[in-house]
Amino acid sequence: MNVIRWLGGRLCFVLVTIAALSVAVFWATEVLPGDAAGVISGPDATQAQREAVRESLGLDRPAAERYGEWILGALRGDLGASLISGRNVAGIVAGRLLTSLAVLIPAAVLILLFAGVLGTIAGMRAGTRLDRALTGAALGVVSVPDFLIATALLLVFGVWLPIFPVVAVVPLGDGLWQHPELIALPCLALAVGGFGSTMRLLRACVAQVNGTPYVEFARLNGVAGARLARLVLTNAAGPAVQAFAVMIAGLLGGAIVVETLFNVPGLGYELTRAVANRDVPLVQGIGLALGTSALLVLLAGDVVARQLGSRSAEEGMRR
Repeated sequence: MNVIRWLGGRLCFVLVTIAALSVAVFWATEVLPGDAAGVISGPDATQAQREAVRESLGLDRPAAERYGEWILGALRGDLGASLISGRNVAGIVAGRLLTSLAVLIPAAVLILLFAGVLGTIAGMRAGTRLDRALTGAALGVVSVPDFLIATALLLVFGVWLPIFPVVAVVPLGDGLWQHPELIALPCLALAVGGFGSTMRLLRACVAQVNGTPYVEFARLNGVAGARLARLVLTNAAGPAVQAFAVMIAGLLGGAIVVETLFNVPGLGYELTRAVANRDVPLVQGIGLALGTSALLVLLAGDVVARQLGSRSAEEGMRR
């Protein structure tokens, strides 16, 4: 019953946050300078022609009325139609999301492998030279903006050593996941960008557990080596999962820069185009999808962390 109550509370919090997010996304698109009417009518159109286009698109209606219509449609899975292309926004978001996941999932796996191993090593040896070296390297990576990391990788592996394509040009009818050579550089850029912060979070989780009286008591009883590492990792798994979930949610935002730079036709790339064209329904749909995805990832991290914490407590009681 406690688990159901806890999960219900978390779901209510997510729903309230999504509602607040929808208001924020709609308000943000309202304050954008210009609108799609100016893009569609062209630079030589008269004011009367622009007003006629605005009226035909429904942009002359009160904001509250348009928000109510938009949010009711979103509840039914209908995010409206693009003002520029006329295509269904939900269909565009679904297709672009699959492309983004083709880059994001391999990047998350790379981060999990390297940040997990190095973060565990640093946490188990907290305060040593190795820990300071690894933490310093991670801090250096964190201090470099995503666009600089992506640009450096683009220059090194796309221009100076032309191993991978500079931009992701996907053949018609194919998915991005069918072309690993197009995924490599964007994936590596995302992985390097998320590595530093994730490793520091994982290192902090392991170091905190490693310094508890419970682990110290295990050391005094002769537990060492792989057994000690397993004990620490078992107890640090819950917070580590939450840290990893935070990283994945952050990658959704970082993908905007990477996808734009490498011309990856994902959600981030589509969002920059929609903002440039003042395509309000598409901006709103992508913004709501990105925010909702991040919240669901964090919720999943909380659920898994709670389950791991309960299992660790049960094992500790049996010992």
